[in-house]
Amino acid sequence: MNKATLKKFKTLLNEKRDEIVKRAKQTLEEDMALDTADLPDEMDLASSEYLQSFTFRLRGREKGLLDKIDKALVKIEEGTFGVCDSCNEEIAVKRLEARPETNLCINCKEEQERREKDFS
Repeated sequence: MNKATLKKFKTLLNEKRDEIVKRAKQTLEEDMALDTADLPDEMDLASSEYLQSFTFRLRGREKGLLDKIDKALVKIEEGTFGVCDSCNEEIAVKRLEARPETNLCINCKEEQERREKDFS
């Protein structure tokens, strides 16, 4: 992969990373506070707690995505970005454009999903 393409993916990954971190900070600053005085009844409180819980689960999933992004950025620095972790073949640029944090080519990802489905 040429340097210009790697730079493009590095920029894209950093932008995704910055957006996730921004949303996480927003959650900590705004969504962590649950002021029961602002909620007139138990239904409002329950609804607010549910939404807060849902937000935290979403942020938890984003933590996993953040880990993948960080690993992809390390791979760029090491010169191994765009190589499938499973079969060591190059990952198609179209796939990387859709999911730059991916570490599997489409064939290996499909195989992984088939195995996961078999165990479900």
